[in-house]
Parts: sequence; structure tokens; C-alpha cells
Amino acid sequence: MSQPRTSQTFSPPVMEARRWLDGVTHPDDRPLLNVSQAAPVAAPPLVLRAEMARIVMEEAEAHLYGPVLGLPALRAEVAAQWTKAYGGDVSPDQVAITSGCNQAFAAAIATLCADGDEVILPVPYYFNHAMWLDMSGVVTVPLQTGPDLIPDPEHAAALITPRTRAIVLVSPNNPGGVEYSAQTLAAFRDLCRTRGLTLIVDETYRDFDARSGAPHDLFAGAWDDTLIQLYSFSKAYRLTGHRVGAIVASPARLAEVEKFLDTVTICPNQLGQRAALWGMRHLGDWLADERLEILDRRAAIRDHFPVLAAKGWDLMGCGAYFAYLRHPYAMSSADLAPWLVENAGILCLPGTMFRPSDDPAGAGELRIAFANVERAAIAELFDRLARIAP
Repeated sequence: MSQPRTSQTFSPPVMEARRWLDGVTHPDDRPLLNVSQAAPVAAPPLVLRAEMARIVMEEAEAHLYGPVLGLPALRAEVAAQWTKAYGGDVSPDQVAITSGCNQAFAAAIATLCADGDEVILPVPYYFNHAMWLDMSGVVTVPLQTGPDLIPDPEHAAALITPRTRAIVLVSPNNPGGVEYSAQTLAAFRDLCRTRGLTLIVDETYRDFDARSGAPHDLFAGAWDDTLIQLYSFSKAYRLTGHRVGAIVASPARLAEVEKFLDTVTICPNQLGQRAALWGMRHLGDWLADERLEILDRRAAIRDHFPVLAAKGWDLMGCGAYFAYLRHPYAMSSADLAPWLVENAGILCLPGTMFRPSDDPAGAGELRIAFANVERAAIAELFDRLARIAP
């Protein structure tokens, strides 16, 4: 008897981790440090909320169905800003707006893959990518990355089969935090183009890249024969609850994406789209300050990590919202992470959530999402980790 597609994958990791909190109390002198989820917990800035309130009261169209591929003005704004930022050429008909970046990925895969096809994911991977491939009947082919967490295109080439349809890269990376160089991304683009594959690049965290200027030149020249780029407005403008993302691809690809979106959500969130558009036009300086704050927290991770290094920990990657750690204990991270909730007041995710179940490396790894903790909390986090004895 066949099984439904949802039974072919694992339970949502963030929801599982939240259940570890059930029945656990945290003393006043050791409050919970929640470094489990990579999403802003603060509301959008006050000026954006005021604009959203105005839209709700004054723009009747914000409450109605809109175009399946998104507001034309927002598509045009993304195209114009991307053209300037990347030094390439992106047109509005190469941009679609989606209900978050996860939906952008789901739509891309729906246009690329049939049952039994294969997609290459560097590991550790973003678990929702693996979950969607599972539920789509697509085989996840793990690409090992080594101690620096940077994928090697030559290793990827060895994994390509007649059923391979795409390679997926996330940069800055979730969960590893590492930023892929322009040379690495170009090498994967060239590999995909030569082998007739699609390169999907998820740049959800592009606004918090530590590098100045364009992180790559993938949009230079003709690009939409090979590249699909994904993006999220949630992190930039704290619009997580409004579900606004984007997919940048060829017009022909977006015509197929339109079929998927029309049957799932009909149109992206109208209020969220208008908020994202206003944010793009008016919050450049605010977003620049947000980036600097995240970069300072990244620096705090490196500043305070020696206390853990002295205990045998390794900092494998650090950037965007994430630090990816290797711990020195015999206990698997699948057991260590819930143990930390009760014994150290720390909620983080184990590396086992970011790798296939038969990959032993995850047992020695933890992901720290530091976007919502300030410098003092980061120092406290590492002090607590340095004191544990599981």
C-alpha cells in the first residue's frame, strides 16, 4: 500500500525543539537563551508598521486577490535594485513574488523535477529543503563539504547522474553561516551549464553578508538559462509573519511557477508585498544599520569563542545569523541539545537535524542562531557552554 508524501519525511525540527521546553522551568538567574530559530523576533520598525496601518485603512486593493506572480511595482523594484547591486541585468518579467522563500524553493522544484529525479544539496543542509524534496518524491543527494563547510564543484560533478536536475546552494549559508566566494559560485554555475542542470542559489541572508559590494557575478551576461535565485524579505524587514519572498528566473520558468502558485496561494500576501515595497524604497539606511548590528554579533561570537576552544570545541562556520559548532563530547547532539535546555537553559538545534539520518557527522555538531541575542547574551551563552559536563 502506497504511503502519503508527508509520511516520507521527518517532523519539522523547530517544532520538535520547542517541545523540549515543555515542563522545564528556568530560574530567574539563568533565563532561557533561545538560539534555535533563524528569524527576527522583533516587529518591523515603527515607521513601517505605521505605513502598513495606513495601507490597511486606505488601500482597498490590499485586501483583494492580486496578480499570481506578485505586484508589478514590487517585481520592478526587485529587478532594478538587483541590477544595480549585482552589476547584471534583471528585468521585471524575470522576478516573481512568493509567499516566503520556502515557497519559492517549492515552486522551483515543482517546475524542475519529476518522481525519482535527484537534487544535490551540500550538507549540512537547510532542513526544509530536504523535507520538500522528500515530499516531492525527489531524491536528496548529499554533497559533503568538509571542515570549512564550503562545497567543492569537483565533488559535486562526481555525484551527477542522468536523473540529476539541480544543485542547491545557500549563501550566506544556513545552517553553517559561511559565505561562498564568487569563484565558488561561478564554478558551480559553469558546472551546471555544462551538464544541463539548474543552479538554485538561496540568498535569504544576502542583506547580512559581511562583504561589501556584490557577492558574485552570476547575473552578468546571459544567466537565466541556468540560474534560479531565491530571496526572502522576512529577514530584511522583519516581515516573517507576512510571508513574502521572491524567485528570480527566466520568464519561461516563471510561467511554470505561476501554475504552482495559483493552485497553492493564488497570490502572495498583499499587505506584506506593499510593506516590502515600501521597505525597499525607504528603509535602506535602517537596513544598513541592522546589517552592522548582525555583523557585530558575528564578531562577538569570534571574540568569545576562545573560552570554548579551550574546552575542545571547534567553530566550523560563522556568518549571517549562524554559528556552527563541533562539540567535544561522546553524547550525540541529538541528546545533547535537549539536555542543554534543562541543564544549561540553552535552546539550540543539533547537527543531526541538518544531515541525513545515516550521516554520523551531525552527532558532533550544534547550530547557534544568534540574530536575536546581543553581545552580553553571547558571552553568557559561551560561559554556560564552557561549564557543562554532560
